[in-house]
Amino acid sequence: MHSLFLRIFMLFWVAMALIVGGSIAITFTIAAREYEAPELQRRPPVAVQASEVLARGGMGALKDWLSANKNSIADRDLYIISPDGTDILDRRLPESAARRLKFFNRDEFVNRGGAFRARAAPQIIGPDGGVFTVLLVPRRPSIFGALSLPQISVTILCIALVVTALTSWWLAQHLSAPIRRIQEGARALASESLDAGGRPGYRVSFGLEGRRDELAVLARDFDAMADRLRANRSALTQLLRDISHELRSPLARMRVALGLARQPPADLARQLDRMEREIERLDSLISQVLKLARLHGADASIARETFDLDELIEEVVRDANFEGAVKNCSVRLQGAANAAVNGNRDLVRSAIENVLRNAVRYSPPGAPVDVFVTHPASGLAILIRDGGPGVPDKDLERIFEPFYRVAESRDRDTGGEGIGLAITAQVMKAHGGSAEAANGEGGGFEVRLNLPPAALAV
Repeated sequence: MHSLFLRIFMLFWVAMALIVGGSIAITFTIAAREYEAPELQRRPPVAVQASEVLARGGMGALKDWLSANKNSIADRDLYIISPDGTDILDRRLPESAARRLKFFNRDEFVNRGGAFRARAAPQIIGPDGGVFTVLLVPRRPSIFGALSLPQISVTILCIALVVTALTSWWLAQHLSAPIRRIQEGARALASESLDAGGRPGYRVSFGLEGRRDELAVLARDFDAMADRLRANRSALTQLLRDISHELRSPLARMRVALGLARQPPADLARQLDRMEREIERLDSLISQVLKLARLHGADASIARETFDLDELIEEVVRDANFEGAVKNCSVRLQGAANAAVNGNRDLVRSAIENVLRNAVRYSPPGAPVDVFVTHPASGLAILIRDGGPGVPDKDLERIFEPFYRVAESRDRDTGGEGIGLAITAQVMKAHGGSAEAANGEGGGFEVRLNLPPAALAV
């Protein structure tokens, strides 16, 4: 049972069944002792009184005494059975009394290992030698009437209290343990300590690995949330460091250019051109960062329209061919989308262009760049492959992080701010797709842009 609801339901169901079963068992046990036990059937004082009355006054006196005392015992009727098996007051014997009388008569002088056991019911002897049986019969019609006996009520109450106390304690521990751990982790998160529980490596779900109920799933989800927050905080810290570094570099160059411009004889026009380039670079960097900030997050809001994807790809390929002509690098387009996309045209263009321009930039002179448009079962894919040096395998998972560069081939001096692929990944995510990077089997580097069927216009 993985469901907490079913577990609680079954637990209380079993507890109530134990209470009822135990109550019935105790009821039958006590009732048997009260009504069936031989020592309680004998009632010596009653038999002695009846014997004395019979000896003093005969049968008439015994009948008068029985008429006066037949209801003297609160929960039993008193019968005196004559030797012929009938009550001396000619009362009709209840069925249970007749069965008991038959049993007592059959049980007379039973040999138990050489010893004779006394009769289960007391008897008195009349002046004429007749044997009379004193019989006590419960008034209640069924064994369940015994539930009103004080000792039975107290016993049932004690059973109910003990069973419910034990089950409630176990249930409270079972439920409160993960809740307390989640509470501790939530307090740690609220205090901005993203190590849940205030201890590095602490896991709320520790010890709950074998459980599959709602609280165990919640504890694992809490750990996943804490891990995500921890990763986001680390990424944010790194992003702030990278942005600070990227802003500091052009500002430092502008400061040097300004200092040179102030020293005579200064080439003022050259320094002003240098400052203008750095300002443009700063403006481009800030624009890219703002675009990334708008795209980041699951609820990124983008303006959507329906546009022809083939037309967009061909436009980006033409521009890339124009840039690649300088190094004799051609871009070859293979396949067609034959579909329209419901999304943001400028963002999709930017995503494809970022990848394609990187491919042209890092391909060797004369090496072509291939663009493949395919239709897998998962929707539509755009594969861009270059003939460059590729990327170390350990860097493939981080290639889409903001400002992350592979030092040997993708530093800032060769162009780019290290944020283009991050924007591409976020654009694909905003359209329900994804971006994947891999090294080609025969060398080079390839990026695959995936669009799901939901992003394609019907």
